[in-house]
Amino acid sequence: MNKTAVVTGGAGFLGSHLCEKLIENNIKVICIDNLLTGSLDNIEHLFGNDNFKFIKHDVTNFIHVPGKIDYILHFASPASPIDYLELPIQTLKVSSLGTHNILGLALEKKARVIIASTSEVYGDPEIHPQSEDYWGNVNPIGPRGVYDEAKRFSEAMTMAYHRYHGVETRIVRIFNTYGPRMRLNDGRALPAFVSQALKGEDITIFGDGSQTRSFCYVDDLVDGIFKLLMSKETNPVNIGNPEEITIKQFAEEVKKLIGSKSEIVYKDLPTDDPKVRRPDITRAKTILGWEPKVNRSEGLKRTLEYFRNKVEGQ
Repeated sequence: MNKTAVVTGGAGFLGSHLCEKLIENNIKVICIDNLLTGSLDNIEHLFGNDNFKFIKHDVTNFIHVPGKIDYILHFASPASPIDYLELPIQTLKVSSLGTHNILGLALEKKARVIIASTSEVYGDPEIHPQSEDYWGNVNPIGPRGVYDEAKRFSEAMTMAYHRYHGVETRIVRIFNTYGPRMRLNDGRALPAFVSQALKGEDITIFGDGSQTRSFCYVDDLVDGIFKLLMSKETNPVNIGNPEEITIKQFAEEVKKLIGSKSEIVYKDLPTDDPKVRRPDITRAKTILGWEPKVNRSEGLKRTLEYFRNKVEGQ
């Protein structure tokens, strides 16, 4: 345990899985989270581990971490449409002020830093599938702009620190991910569909359901992020599952898996909702030797077990 990593947003869905991954690879973890959208439930099993430390702190404020730091993983941010529409200013601040503070800490500690970006930097894409050299089609003043533009700024700031200060930086563009520790009220498709189906409620689809998404199981995603962190690649890398499915097909898959009698109902599509989303993972395959291994059927079974326990516990 001679390496130490700071994980911001470490009590969140992805952050908590990353904390585990780092500890499994003999890296000490300092988890920083203000618990705005994260939860101590996600990391309580790590509290007895000598190689894990939790600090409650808002990274948009000055960050001081004593001692040596080797890696910083910046995963603090509201990440679902419900969150960033309810918390627009906080969303903008954590990817601007927060990223600035994190990069400053990396510069001070001579640490390698990986920034969590998103497929949302591509906006409602005119190129399909989306590769890293596509600059995107984003509405900067639309309701989703608070998240999309925050992440685009975060990437720009990261590259500035890399080019001007020589900071070792990595950028991961994360596509739709699912798995245990997602919040039931997250607002994203999978937790919404699963919780509605388990409760026997109507399954709500926004739009006509023809829009597509690509869902990556969390273990695969975390493996890709870790490989990118340990690589020498400084350009953005897409990590996601290229297997594309329409939202309507996905709702029907969830309904069938659960054996639910829920009806599927349709509501208006939110403003600027992307019509298609599928990663081109050529760069990840070539540079990292990474591609997803868990198919959607298996991933959904693992996730369903977690959600069933959550719903029954309510």
